[in-house]
Amino acid sequence: MKFLRLIPVAVVMLILIFGFNLWYVTQNSLVEPVGRLTVNKLGNPDMFPGHASSQVLRSYAAKTGTKCILVVHYAGGTTYARYHEDEDVLAPDGIFVIELTFVDSAEYKTDVDWLGDVIPAFLFGIPEGKYEYKADGIVFDNLDYALKYVSDLAKSRGQEGPLPMFFHGTTREELPYFNPGCGFPLFVQISWKQYGRLGAYYYTIKGLMWPYVSNIFYPYQISHYSGLNYLYNNDKLNYETISSYKYDNNSNSLSSNYYRSPISNSRKTFEI
Repeated sequence: MKFLRLIPVAVVMLILIFGFNLWYVTQNSLVEPVGRLTVNKLGNPDMFPGHASSQVLRSYAAKTGTKCILVVHYAGGTTYARYHEDEDVLAPDGIFVIELTFVDSAEYKTDVDWLGDVIPAFLFGIPEGKYEYKADGIVFDNLDYALKYVSDLAKSRGQEGPLPMFFHGTTREELPYFNPGCGFPLFVQISWKQYGRLGAYYYTIKGLMWPYVSNIFYPYQISHYSGLNYLYNNDKLNYETISSYKYDNNSNSLSSNYYRSPISNSRKTFEI
């Protein structure tokens, strides 16, 4: 009986130790995993100043005081270029959105491969060398190189402390409850790399719930889910020509042509 009384105490102690370890590691990590940014497509391109998802990032940055945010994706047809969202929120630097994607050598797909990808990744993590990575049109064959590039960008914009990290989270067909969406494997991989297995599990579970309680557009997205998917999949939500997407030379963002035109096999390596 005395042993049974000690079990709750031991559990509380383990939780406290785990919590302190997460806090300590966070203070010294490149990123702080936040979670899933959104649940389904609202327009093409996916990320640009003024886009609903970008407005969510703006609100998050205004509340937390961060100068930069990292959004990770599953590679599509863009260069995943950095850009500014709302210069007035954190003047004079604005909010600097950095994008990073993983590039799978297999054929691009939007469905979830539970047996081939999800369960092995959950049990063993994502092996080094499985993916390549892209940011600003540059392809990296190593995650360390890609994260070094991201870190240098954030520091150049005055980022202090860990960089909040979201995964894009959009789906085109399946319900978001069953498909974690765009960028999820990279979110898991970086979380595992920075925080270890238990930390990755914690941030994954926490992050999957984020849009349901924190994204102001979620009620609209989920109530119009089928209609939005139909419009997107039939190229009826293409906003590439809107004026707010056309950057000028003083915006500190990359040009729209650079953003949308992939750079063929541009590669870069770094001394770590």
